[in-house]
Amino acid sequence: MKKAEKEFWFVVGSQHLYGDEALAEVKKNAGVITDALNESGVLPYPIHLQDLAVSADKITKVMKEVNYRDEVAGVITWMHTFSPAKMWIRGTKLLQKPLLHLATQFNEHIPWETIDMDFMNLNQAAHGDREYGFINARLKKNNKIVVGYWERPEVQQQIADWMDVAAAYHESFHIKVARFGDNMRNVGVTEGDKVEAQIQFGWTVDYFGIGDLVSYVDAVQEEEISALLEEYENLYDFDYGTYSKEAWLSSVRVQASYEVAIKRFLDDGGYTAFTTNFEDLHGMKQLPGLAVQRLMEQGYGFAGEGDWKTAALDRLLKVMSHNKSTGFMEDYTYELGSGQESVLQSHMLEVDPSLAGSKPRLVVSPLNIGDREDPARLVFDGKPGDGVAVSMADFGTHYKLLINEISAFEPTVPAPNLPVARVLWKIKPNFQEGVKAWIENGGGHHTVVSLTLTAEQIITYAKLVDLDYVVIK
Repeated sequence: MKKAEKEFWFVVGSQHLYGDEALAEVKKNAGVITDALNESGVLPYPIHLQDLAVSADKITKVMKEVNYRDEVAGVITWMHTFSPAKMWIRGTKLLQKPLLHLATQFNEHIPWETIDMDFMNLNQAAHGDREYGFINARLKKNNKIVVGYWERPEVQQQIADWMDVAAAYHESFHIKVARFGDNMRNVGVTEGDKVEAQIQFGWTVDYFGIGDLVSYVDAVQEEEISALLEEYENLYDFDYGTYSKEAWLSSVRVQASYEVAIKRFLDDGGYTAFTTNFEDLHGMKQLPGLAVQRLMEQGYGFAGEGDWKTAALDRLLKVMSHNKSTGFMEDYTYELGSGQESVLQSHMLEVDPSLAGSKPRLVVSPLNIGDREDPARLVFDGKPGDGVAVSMADFGTHYKLLINEISAFEPTVPAPNLPVARVLWKIKPNFQEGVKAWIENGGGHHTVVSLTLTAEQIITYAKLVDLDYVVIK
């Protein structure tokens, strides 16, 4: 997963009413803020100051340029002085990228001993914010608003969080999902309208028969497999269990060939997410397990049983979180002890190692579905932390995003007979209310969990794409 080379434009509002000397001071102050933000080390992407927005023509021109400049992921605006909002109408209506209104001012404190009308006219953010905010509200612009003094770390962090969402919004229109096989038969929640998903979110979803992947598997060279085995030995603890070393290595080599083949297939087609299905394995010896885990850790989106919506969502949130502690997950079973209520999260094989809190063990174990050979997989316990579990459902008339705030914790009791990775979390606001709200709102059993992102960031994205959402916290 490579970080996109993106930038954000800083557009500062003013007007000619105050004269050239005042405008020069506005530009100077804006430059100071730009440099300070770029040097803060907080922002994940650079910002570039543009010409002052002092007329409708200038504003319209800069917004048009933002639209066609692929490297520009969004616009940050600041009203240094009073900027008449009708100047912003045309440009704002044309803008097709995320917009953040930074409600701040250059000075932190009012200089009571020296303040005069010249100072008041030059530093009118409180005045300009209301005028500018009104027109965005009237235009129904789904813009982000960050309020506070620009030097404060919490304000800079809010800008940084929004930048990550804006970059992911851009990436959303480039997400391509390869479905190896179809959806799991008779399952409702993994179905969805692919055409509407491409219209609303930009996701391209393509079907491929298993034979298309098998031809890639057959072309993998032995030296490629051996190179991956060396890598596995450096990263994981080898656990042979009851298998002979020869039988164990044979299974692991199959997964290594799958990792090479799937990655090559995805990269050849420009795909950044994929699905598999244990019901569609014709020509394959195993269900991909270790291979899928390794590819998720590299940043590819994934979901099981043909669930393309969750696979695309996984890729989206990996971009948003820079692939930190974010991955595909599934609700499995409850702990209902009084005061201990929690949910065991896992999957039959494919739990994302970016969520690992312990060094993974590489094991081979039977899989009682799919009617294939025993597959290799990584087994580990998940790391602790607060985060969000997110699921997308298609209700026929509209998509809905379910966002549940959760608190993951490290397991304290071993599970020696569980041959898959496990993640445990508590649901907010509490188990009973959280589970009930999730079920009432049609939340699926497949989710993407992130211990890096916040509910506010997910909401920001949902608003950008006019996506219905429910927050459970």
